[in-house]
Amino acid sequence: MFKTICVDHVGIACKDLDLSKKFYTEVLGLSCTGEEAVPEQGVKTVFIPCGETLLELLVDITENGDGPIGKYIAKNGQGIQHIAVRVDDVQAAIDTTIEKGAAMIDKAPRGGAGGMDIAFRSSEIRRYFA
Repeated sequence: MFKTICVDHVGIACKDLDLSKKFYTEVLGLSCTGEEAVPEQGVKTVFIPCGETLLELLVDITENGDGPIGKYIAKNGQGIQHIAVRVDDVQAAIDTTIEKGAAMIDKAPRGGAGGMDIAFRSSEIRRYFA
């Protein structure tokens, strides 16, 4: 069993990281905590603390713009790409999610930005999972 702790961050897909950062810093008055490339995911990220939650700006860094973020933007446009929930045991959360009938992209935790262990649920909706 696992415990859900909080909303950790909201991932926002962007075409232009610098322009997006300006909105959050110059218009909303927030501060960026630094940038990090995650080449194995084809993405560059920047985290922006906003109260108890982080905003994670995501931009595709693949050569052809065909990484997960590039594909997301091509299909859906810029905007919220994911909401990350922090749990105390990622593997237990994966296992429970699968047992309850939701499809997972990841069957085991993988490394994400900031050294966090992450796992993505499929966007395929089954039963009561949205």
